[in-house]
Amino acid sequence: MTKNLKYSLILFSICAVCAFALALTNSVTAPVIVQLDLEKKNKALEAVSAGYTFGEQEMVEGNKYVTYSIDLTENNELMGYIVGLQSAGYGGQMTLVASYALSGKMLAAQLLNHGETPGLGAKAAQASYMDKFKGTGSERAVPTSKDMLSDSDAQSVSGASVTFTAVGKAIDAGSAYVKALGGTK
Repeated sequence: MTKNLKYSLILFSICAVCAFALALTNSVTAPVIVQLDLEKKNKALEAVSAGYTFGEQEMVEGNKYVTYSIDLTENNELMGYIVGLQSAGYGGQMTLVASYALSGKMLAAQLLNHGETPGLGAKAAQASYMDKFKGTGSERAVPTSKDMLSDSDAQSVSGASVTFTAVGKAIDAGSAYVKALGGTK
């Protein structure tokens, strides 16, 4: 009995030390991670802003894909929106930012976070991947399946259909959200 108690106390001590070490590591690294995520998001916002000035982020409730919106202005005139998007890809939750003209036309997009398969779905993080969606959403429909693409574009997303569909649906939802705003909030 005392042998089991002795081993239990040793095991408990090791667990307590490990828990303390993990808590200490988290307290040191958490603010750094938050700061890096903020810098990454600001760089992405700048990249998709199409040269316009972007305002403050406003949260969007009750939309499956759209999480927030930011006004894009030029000389204090509303020119469009940056929209924060989320979707479920093959590797789980994906977050994107995309900019839109007031007509719902997608100007630029960038993938922020994903868990997609390297070499396949992870290609969505490349700027050239988002070019397949550029200019869509107003007069041209946003491609949400591979059969809506040219043969060369369809081949470039081969093996990552779930990722492509998730990105397409998110961008399409962002376009619909901006159209519903009608140039005002």
